[in-house]
Amino acid sequence: MGRLFKWFLMLLFIALIALQFVEVERTNPPVTGDLKAPAEVKKIFKKSCYDCHSNETEWPWYSHVAPVSWLIIDDVNVGRKQLNFSEWERLASRKRNELKKEIWNEINKGNMPLKIYTYVHPASTLDLTQKNIIKHWASGTRVWD
Repeated sequence: MGRLFKWFLMLLFIALIALQFVEVERTNPPVTGDLKAPAEVKKIFKKSCYDCHSNETEWPWYSHVAPVSWLIIDDVNVGRKQLNFSEWERLASRKRNELKKEIWNEINKGNMPLKIYTYVHPASTLDLTQKNIIKHWASGTRVWD
């Protein structure tokens, strides 16, 4: 290895260590209007959605390691802004119905949960039965009773 390359690696290593001292905020604000849904629906959402779409995020150890932490925190902040189950009941009924359709569309297209999330959290992957439960919940038909 060349001397210049060794210096580059050492500087890169020092930079990565220095990044760990850049503090970022991992928050879990109070739950102000948690989703009221059938137990089976809520169980699916808690397992597959709540880390990014609620104020009940479970921050794993790697969410404390820069620069990965920045990506995770950004994903959670964007996810909460688009849909936050911790504020669901505060929304107007019409808005909740629109979101139900949007939730189903995103799941049906395979956009949610995010692929990268399912790689790290394989249990969050939705099977056909779970998708059907969400589909029926979103459409207002009850098949889980």
